[in-house]
This record gives sequence, structure tokens and C-alpha cells, in this order.
Amino acid sequence: MLRIVLRREKRTLSAEDVTVTDKPQVRRAVSAAALGNTMEWFDFGVYAYLAGTLGKVFFPASEPGTQVVSTFATFAAAFLVRPLGGLVFGPLGDRIGRKRVLAFTMIIMAISTFAVGFLPSYDAIGFAAPILLLVCRLVQGFSTGGEYAGATTYIAEYAPDKRRGFLGSWLDFGTFVGYSLGSGLVTILTAVLGSDGMTDWGWRLPFLVAGPLGLIGLYMRLRLEETPAFQKETEQAEAENEESDPVEEARQSGKGRLKEIFTRHWQAVLICMGLVLLYNVTNYMVTSYLPTFMTETLGEDDLTAQLLVLGTMIVVVLTITTVGRTSDRWGRRPVFMAGSIALVVLAIPAVALIKQGGILMPAFGCVILGLLLVCFAGTSASTLPALFPTRLRYGALSISFNISVSLFGGTTPLFASGLVQATGNKMVPAYYLMVAGVIGFIAAFFLHETAGKPLRGSGPMVETPEQAQALVADSRTEASRRARDIWIKLRHPWARREGK
Repeated sequence: MLRIVLRREKRTLSAEDVTVTDKPQVRRAVSAAALGNTMEWFDFGVYAYLAGTLGKVFFPASEPGTQVVSTFATFAAAFLVRPLGGLVFGPLGDRIGRKRVLAFTMIIMAISTFAVGFLPSYDAIGFAAPILLLVCRLVQGFSTGGEYAGATTYIAEYAPDKRRGFLGSWLDFGTFVGYSLGSGLVTILTAVLGSDGMTDWGWRLPFLVAGPLGLIGLYMRLRLEETPAFQKETEQAEAENEESDPVEEARQSGKGRLKEIFTRHWQAVLICMGLVLLYNVTNYMVTSYLPTFMTETLGEDDLTAQLLVLGTMIVVVLTITTVGRTSDRWGRRPVFMAGSIALVVLAIPAVALIKQGGILMPAFGCVILGLLLVCFAGTSASTLPALFPTRLRYGALSISFNISVSLFGGTTPLFASGLVQATGNKMVPAYYLMVAGVIGFIAAFFLHETAGKPLRGSGPMVETPEQAQALVADSRTEASRRARDIWIKLRHPWARREGK
């Protein structure tokens, strides 16, 4: 019995267990994944900044407040199909590979966004116009269902363990760069063409930019290779299935994977949904609802509101990789918990400052919200993939992420605008953020720390062969120490007492 215990404790890492990452491949992986997010959020930035204009184009018969709610209802509709996209693309990515699915989602997203720029207005074809807009949004939502989870999975499976937070933060760096580009383009067009020019034809231009962006992103993604973690998982699965075990075949099927996700990993699913709720309620409140809140509810002019939110996004872009690097040093859990507490405490002061009007006070309020947002944006891409094992990672993350985003994130502008209109209370956005902060804190409390550790189901990943050799040597030393302690404890218990 003692020999069995000692053999188990002396198991060590071998050189084959440690993956040495290729720096050029890591750079390509991060760039290609981030570009997809850039394009996705370019569309969101455009849609958020054009909400009032699109309401006039596609819902002209409604009152201004109803136009905004109708436009955000179309925006939210895209999120209703995101879980469906996650159910399709997520498990598919675990079976045929991350690279192929990410290329396919890029194509669908580019085409659907590009098509919005060619839609006829309500004045041209009547009720069919908002129906066509809804169809384009549904296609966008379906493709996005496999986009973010796939991109985070791809970067996480390529990143060295000690730099996963920093490298993962570049994904959301692309997110906010895309939003800034989209919102910046709308701001420039609004300044040049004016509100009437934007309503007549200028609103089409930002959507037409999506076509070239999509081609660039597709080219970069087609040049990618599969992640080392997925390749090893595939080789192992093929070796195990050579005997055609019916039980294992059922486990590898789509239904088998879904059952495993919700029966064996339900705690990770709930934690993931809570963290996604925290991040995305804050995200969509700032990026999608805040411009409209300031113009339609507070009476700010379009250009002022657009510049304030654009400045907030620049703050996020400039700080996000620093937060990612900090999470590598301090841990993901402390960053999430601190951000959650700060959101509960500072949401009311931030919204109160925005309500003051003018430039200076709203600018302070927007910066506060931006700094709260970056706590979650800089940490999510490295935290969420680590919740699930390799063979289920893409599917489990896609399903958990998209269910939470659909129910709570993407509906934030719709619910917030509807509640403000129904209650007349302009502090509703602050209360909404506070509830998200409480839920996020609970999820972060149950989160296991993953900073600097290998992904579940994968071996360690390092940057250099020297780091790999040191890791193997440390593993052997630690295993020998554990075996020695067990030997002393079982065979010479008095030695430990004498040593105290």
C-alpha cells in the first residue's frame, strides 16, 4: 500500500507534458481573434450611436421615445438567437476545431452587417423595412453566438499560463477599438452631414465599411493553425476511440456533450453566467444605452453625448491591457470582486454626475463607469475559458456566455430605456448597475483562482524551452519532497514529532 501511495505522489511532469508556445503564432492568434471582435463591436458602436437616427428611418410613425425603444427592441432581438448560435457553433468547435468555426462566423457576421447598409427605408417599402432590419440583426446574433466564446477559447489555448490575462485582454482591446471606430465614424459623419443628412443617407456609410473589414479578418483567420490544446485533445480522443467503445462514442456526441456540460459542470456554468452578466450589463449600459440616455432622456445634443462616450471608450482602450497584466499578478478573483464592490458603491454617483449636464461633470461620470467596465473587460477573456475542460470548452462557454448575454446583457438598453420611460426615474441605470454588481460579486466569490495555472484538461504552457526545463525540474523536486514527507509520516511518525 505504501509503495502505491509513493508511486502516485512521485508522478512528475515530463518534457512532453509541457507546451512551449511559438511567439509568432501567438501574435497571429491574438491579432486574428481580436480583429473579429473589432468588427463585431464596430457594428455595435454604429448601431448604438445611430439608435435615434435608425428609429426615424425604420419607425417614423412612432413618438421619439417609442422610436428609441423600438430600435433597441430590434437590437435586443439579435440576442435572442445568440444561444441558438452558441448551441450550434460551440459544440461544433469542440468537434471540428476552433479555426474553422471562427472563419465561418466571420463570414456570416460581415455579410449581415454589410447588408444593413443597403436596406430600404420605411418610406420606401413600408413595414417590410423594419422586418428586413430585424432579419439582418438575427443573422448577426446567430453568428455572434459562436464568435466571442470561440475567440476567447482560441487565445486562452495559445497563451502561456503566466501571460494569459495580458494576452486575453487584447481580445477585448479589439472590442473597444471596434466600438471606438464605429462610434467615432458616426460622430464625424454627424458633424459633417448633420442630423438631416444622417437620416437621409449618411447612416448607411458605417455599415458599408463592414465589408472590407470582414475580408481582412477572414484572411487573417484562414492563416491560423489549430490550438495546441485542441490538437492534443483530438489525438488523445482518436487513440481512445480506436476500439469503438459505444459508451465513449455516445459521450463524444453532441447530446452527450450537452448532457455532460449541465450535469457535471453546472457550477462552472452558473459562475460563468454570473460573471458574464456583470461584464455585459456594465458594457451595454455604457456602450449601447448611455449615448441615447444622454440625448433622449437628459436632452444633451448628439455630438456632446457621442464625444463623451467615445472619450470613455478611449480610457478603456488605454487601460485594458494593464488590467489584464494585473490579473496575471494579483489573480482574476480579486479583480472581479473589487470591481463588483466598486460598481455597487459608485454607480449612483456616476449617473448623478452624468445628469448634471454640460461637459465636465458628465465627463467625470463617464470616466468612472469606464474604469469600472475595464475591471471586467480586462479579465473576462482569461477567466471564462479556464472554467471548463478542453474537450467541452468551446461548447460550454458558448452556451453559458450566450444565455447570460441574451437574458441580461443585450436586453440592458431595452429594459433600461423602457423602465426610464415607464417610471420617469432617471436614476434607473444606476440601480440596474448595482444589481449587476451584487450578482457579479457572488459569482466571483465562488470562482476558483486560475491565474498562472494550466487550463483544465491541458498541460502547462510556457514561453521558452528554459522555462519548460525549469518547470519539469521543479515538478520532480516537489514530487520527491511529497514522497519523502509521506515516507517519514507513515514509517517514522516520531521523527516529525521530534522535528517540531
